[in-house]
Amino acid sequence: MAHIVASKAKLLARVRRVAGQVAALERAIGDEADCTAVLQQAAAARGALSGLVEALILDHIEHHIAAADLNPVARRKGADDLIALLGRYK
Repeated sequence: MAHIVASKAKLLARVRRVAGQVAALERAIGDEADCTAVLQQAAAARGALSGLVEALILDHIEHHIAAADLNPVARRKGADDLIALLGRYK
């Protein structure tokens, strides 16, 4: 996937943000932080992961569904792949 390689730095920054949020959540639980702090950290981790997933989905749409140079078979495959993924994403 050439578009993943092209966005590598941006995507890795998002992954590192997710990892940082999860590490902070682990510390909060390990340090027996109060419930509100743990919930806030969990929400931050979820938000960071959601941002990564959104960026990946938008990139997929741009390169595998909406690209002007795609033939109908490739466009359908891109759409089918995304439909299958969204069926598992909850």
